[in-house]
Amino acid sequence: MPTLIIHGEDDQIVPIDAAGRASAALIPGSVLKTYPGAPHGITDTHKDQLNADLLAFIQG
Repeated sequence: MPTLIIHGEDDQIVPIDAAGRASAALIPGSVLKTYPGAPHGITDTHKDQLNADLLAFIQG
């Protein structure tokens, strides 16, 4: 199953190593996309980049 994991590198609520990178290591063939300096709320702070990445993954 194609799986995209997107995580902000500066997430103070759910640290990237404990969640994003750990999830990517557990899901074979997954794609981890990180946003440098991005906080926990990337759906608000990085919505344009997030939407573009989601569409690219779905279309790809």
